[in-house]
Amino acid sequence: MELQKAIEQAFIGAFREKQEVSLSVLRMLKSALQNKKIELKKDLTDEQVGQIVKSEIKKRKESIEAFVSGGREELAQKEEVEIEILNQFMPAQMSEEEVRATVSAIVDGLSDDQKENFGMTMGMVMRELNGKADGGLISKVLKELL
Repeated sequence: MELQKAIEQAFIGAFREKQEVSLSVLRMLKSALQNKKIELKKDLTDEQVGQIVKSEIKKRKESIEAFVSGGREELAQKEEVEIEILNQFMPAQMSEEEVRATVSAIVDGLSDDQKENFGMTMGMVMRELNGKADGGLISKVLKELL
């Protein structure tokens, strides 16, 4: 609930300061949170709120790729600004070195049969690092180690 309160306070602040971009992004985020709350029929935990924020960031990263490949740099820059706003509500992410150390420790504890099954190994690592690191980075590190 703390994360939702922080989002609400940022929304009110953006409204008072007439920060149109922040207000727009936070309004969309609040809407996504409300939709999820209605879907689940209960209040959201901070972890669920974090997952929704992460999902919104991922959508914008995909949009940036599409805009850049389509030659629309100004729209890509707008999406980058929105990501910066959303990143305020994400917990600190692990560095690549920290991810590499954690993934290495998990892989070292596996049998050879388990190491051959990338999907299962990735699932184990994702459960361990849930929300602490970017999935793309985890996948990259795991592929290098396997």
